[in-house]
Amino acid sequence: MSKTKQRNLNNHTLIYKWADYFCAMIAWGLFFAYRKMMIEKEENVSVIFQDINFWYGLIIIPIGWFLVYSLFDQYGDIHRHSRLKTLSRTFFLSFFGVLILFFTLILDDFVSNYTTYYQSFLALFSFHFILTVVTRMFLLTAASRRIRHGMVKFNTIIIGGNTEALALYEEIISQKRSYGYHFIGFLRSNKEKTSPLETKLKYLGNIKDLDSIIKEYQIEEVIIAIQTQEHNLLKQLITALFDFRPILHVKIIPDMYDIMLGTVKMNQVFGTALIEINQEIMPPWQIAFKRVLDILVSFVSLLLLAPLFAYLSLKVKQSSIGPVFYRQERIGLRGVPFTILKFRSMYENAENGGPQLSKDEDNRCTPFGAIMRKWRLDELPQFWNVLIGEMSLVGPRPERKFYIDKIMEQAPHYRHLLKVRPGITSWGQVKYGYASDVDQMIQRLKYDILYLENRSIALDFKIMFYTLVVLVQGTGK
Repeated sequence: MSKTKQRNLNNHTLIYKWADYFCAMIAWGLFFAYRKMMIEKEENVSVIFQDINFWYGLIIIPIGWFLVYSLFDQYGDIHRHSRLKTLSRTFFLSFFGVLILFFTLILDDFVSNYTTYYQSFLALFSFHFILTVVTRMFLLTAASRRIRHGMVKFNTIIIGGNTEALALYEEIISQKRSYGYHFIGFLRSNKEKTSPLETKLKYLGNIKDLDSIIKEYQIEEVIIAIQTQEHNLLKQLITALFDFRPILHVKIIPDMYDIMLGTVKMNQVFGTALIEINQEIMPPWQIAFKRVLDILVSFVSLLLLAPLFAYLSLKVKQSSIGPVFYRQERIGLRGVPFTILKFRSMYENAENGGPQLSKDEDNRCTPFGAIMRKWRLDELPQFWNVLIGEMSLVGPRPERKFYIDKIMEQAPHYRHLLKVRPGITSWGQVKYGYASDVDQMIQRLKYDILYLENRSIALDFKIMFYTLVVLVQGTGK
């Protein structure tokens, strides 16, 4: 994407944000005036501006709304927003936001009878929702018009050169209105020698050239036009395209099986049927809540478990010569290395011969280290890694680069795990336990991928519950 285009898109998003801010400010001003004039029966308008709460509200409340929308709504490129989804989100956020505002700031305000509460709530909700949603719809309609008129386009490539790819391309360009696709060219899959699409679009190369083509042409949209039955190739493509998220939007052609399953979601009534691959399973508010939960639980745990930490430190020191804590480099979020902390459970210099995985009856473990591993007490110092943001309470277990390289030789989709913080516990850890070799690590990987594609706060709580069950039973390997 060119700098000029990016700057223009950022400007439109900035206008959208400021519009939310000023709508919240105006809504509060109207509500305050309504309360003074209609509820409290003030006759002098100047009373409104003499009340310090009016000015506090004008400054603080819009900031609160901006934070709410930043956490629970979308502030990305507005040209990619659905107006219908935005309308429904604005309604629910306005309702619950006003509900919280009402019970925290307004409930103890002046009342003549209980109907005053309902009138005040309805007035504040109406002012805020109507102003916000009308302004948003105006800005999103303007954004949609810019796309339809070809003023905003996204560099697009098609992967696949079969007859389906040709039919898709002809269907898209035959539309009377633009949907933002600026076709740069197409890539052939490994099986295709020639393509009917060559007469319509520039041939850019094969799938092996994908990374360099995306960077060279600044691609923003990829349409995968291969058979959905080609699962291995499809998995390979999605894995390769992961590194370019969230800038890159990936869509695939559905077949009738996908349509019958209900996986095809349409945003435009007149648009071409495509499945958009969404890599962000957890909504922003759950991501924020998960991080807050990580901080609170890790901080409280470090405080409450301080006596246990002191006892374990003493026992580790008595068990054998060496430091209390074992430090090792692991690969974390976005492939960034970090140092993981554990209570030392092995004899010093146990890995001088090179990286090794733990196993049952591991003779590298001290007697007390084996006890700690059984109850997973050696993992407790990782609450510090969680507190400083290197790990999470729940997430795929972090691995060393040595083993990641070995895993990715057989399972390149392992890289998907690097888009979330690693965890103290994981679905794979609960369901499978510790892995003793690369084959077992690959078997455990399917549980971590399942977690990745289904992650939610509810699932995190479920995994933490079963982790406690494992700890109580002492079934950790």
